[in-house]
Amino acid sequence: MTDTTQASNPATIQASVPHAGEWYKSAVFYELSVRTFADGNGDGKGDFPGLTGKLDYLRNLGIDCLWLQPFFPSPLRDDGYDVAHYTEVHPDLGTLDDFRVFVREAQTRGLRVVIDIVTNHVSAEHAWFQAARKGPVLPDGSENPYYHYFVWSDTGSEYSGARIIFTDTETSNWTYDDQVGKFFWHRFFSHQPDLNYDNPAVQAEILNAARFWLDLGIDGFRVDAVPYLIEREGTSCENLPETHEALQAMRAMVDREYPGRLLLAEANQWPEDVAEYYGSEATPEFHMCFNFPVMPRLFMSLKLEDTSSIRDIMDRLPAIPAYGQWATFLRNHDELTLEMVSDDERALMYAAYAPDTRMKMNVGIRRRLAPLLDNDRRRIELLNTVLLALPGSPFLYYGDEIGMGDDLSLPDRNGVRTPMQWNAGISGGFSAAAPADCFFPPIQDSVYGFARVNVQSQEQDPSSLLKWTARQLELRRRHPAFAQGDLTFIDTGNPAVLAFTRRTEGETLLIVSNFAANAQAALLDLSAHVHRVPVTLSGASPFAVITEAPYPMTLGKYDYYWMRLN
Repeated sequence: MTDTTQASNPATIQASVPHAGEWYKSAVFYELSVRTFADGNGDGKGDFPGLTGKLDYLRNLGIDCLWLQPFFPSPLRDDGYDVAHYTEVHPDLGTLDDFRVFVREAQTRGLRVVIDIVTNHVSAEHAWFQAARKGPVLPDGSENPYYHYFVWSDTGSEYSGARIIFTDTETSNWTYDDQVGKFFWHRFFSHQPDLNYDNPAVQAEILNAARFWLDLGIDGFRVDAVPYLIEREGTSCENLPETHEALQAMRAMVDREYPGRLLLAEANQWPEDVAEYYGSEATPEFHMCFNFPVMPRLFMSLKLEDTSSIRDIMDRLPAIPAYGQWATFLRNHDELTLEMVSDDERALMYAAYAPDTRMKMNVGIRRRLAPLLDNDRRRIELLNTVLLALPGSPFLYYGDEIGMGDDLSLPDRNGVRTPMQWNAGISGGFSAAAPADCFFPPIQDSVYGFARVNVQSQEQDPSSLLKWTARQLELRRRHPAFAQGDLTFIDTGNPAVLAFTRRTEGETLLIVSNFAANAQAALLDLSAHVHRVPVTLSGASPFAVITEAPYPMTLGKYDYYWMRLN
C-alpha cells in the first residue's frame, strides 16, 4: 500500500502507484542485531564481518532491506539504545572499515541497509552528558554549552502530565544528579538522559550524526522514540507541535542532501496520532511509520476467534500523504506492546499469552513469535500470511523465519534477543566460542534449542518453516498488488474468517484467513467480482466461478487462501 486515503466505502483503503525513489513501498524488511547474528572472529559476540558472511542467506530468503539495531559504542545497559557515541562502531562489533565493507557487499547483492538512530536520549556515559555534569558555568567562569544539551530541574516536579513508560523499573521521569545538584529529565531509563531539543545545537548534532552514516551509503534510518523530543508544562509531553517541527527539519535535510533515503518513525501511538508523523506534502516528516495498533489485534483475534478488531483498527487509519507507507510487523526486539489496547483487551492478552509472570514486562509481553503461538505451525503461518498481505511493508524479526524461541531467564527484553541459530554445532553456529562465552547464551532447550531449530537443517527440508517463508516472500514479490493494491474488506458472515482484496489496475488478489481452531464455513460477498474465477497463487487451483450469490468457502482450522481473481 502507498497512500492510505479513505474512500466512500469505509472498508476500502486506496493506494497510489509508487514513484521513483519510493523503493520502501514494495520492500520486505528484516530486523537484526549485529551483536547476536553472526560472530566472525570467535569471541562470542556478533560482528560486521560475521554479518557480511551471511548476506547470501538473507538475499536467498527474499529480503529487500536490513534494519540494524544500534551498533554504536555503548555501556549496553539497554542493548545499545543507550548510545555513548553517535559516529563510531562499538569495538566488539568491528571497525568503520568493516561497516563500509558490509554496506558495499549488501548493495552488491541488491540489499538495502537502514540503521537505528536514537534521537531522544543518550547514555549517561556519553561525553555530552559527562561534560554537562560540570554544571552551567565552568571553573573559568565561561558558560558550559553541554549543560544545555539536557533538561534540568531544581525540584523534579515539572511535566507531571507525562506518563512513565518503563513502569517496571522507573518511578519518575526525573533523576537527581549529585554532581550537578539538579534533576535531569528522562522518558526511559534513568541512565538515559533526554536530549534538549529546544536547543538548536542539539538538533544540529543529531543531523550531523545522520549525515555521517548517510555519507557511508546507508539507505536511511529507523528513528527511535520520536514522540518525546520536546517537553511542555501542562501536556503529556508527547506528539507536541515543536516535536514535529524538529522532525520536519530532519526530513528537509534528508530530502535536500540525500534524496531517495528513508526515514521510518517508531511512534507507538494511536492511528490518529501516528499519522501526524508523516507530515504533509508541504511539510513532510517520515516516509514510513510503524502500525503498532494492528499488531496486538492479530494475536487478540486468534484468541477470540473474532477478526472484527482487525477491520476496526484498519478502518481507523487516517489518510496519509502519497509518499507515505505503513510498516507492519508481528514481533521485534522489544516486548509485544499492549499500550494501544483497552484495559480489558490487555487483560485478555496477558491471560492468553503471558501465563508466566516472567513473560510480562512494562505494558507488554516479552516473548518471541513461535512461543507466543505455542510453536503451532498453522498459527505461525496464518499470522505471517496476514502480515504479508495487509497494506504496508512487512518487517520480519531475525530468527522468526525458523521458529526460534526465547529465554525467560535473561533479564529485561534480552530473552527475545538470543543468538541466531545457524546449525547444530557449537553455540548453534553463531560463534566458535562456547555457549557460556557468548554475549547472550544461545538457546539449548529441547523444543527451541539450536540442536533442533537451526537454519542448516531447515534449508535441507522443503517443508520447513524457513523454506515456507521464502516461498511466501517470493509469491508476494511476484504480485505487486500486495505492495501497491487498494485494500477492501469482504463480508464473510463469520467473524472468525477475515477476507479482503488487494487490487491494482491489472490484478485483484483475494485473501481469506480462518482465525478459528476448527474448520469454518463462510459466505463471501464477492458481488463486485461476478464472473471472475478465484485461482490459488500457489498451485494455480481454480475455484468455482463467482456469481451474484454469496460465495461459499470452507476453511480448515487456521487455514488461509491467497488467490487471484482471473
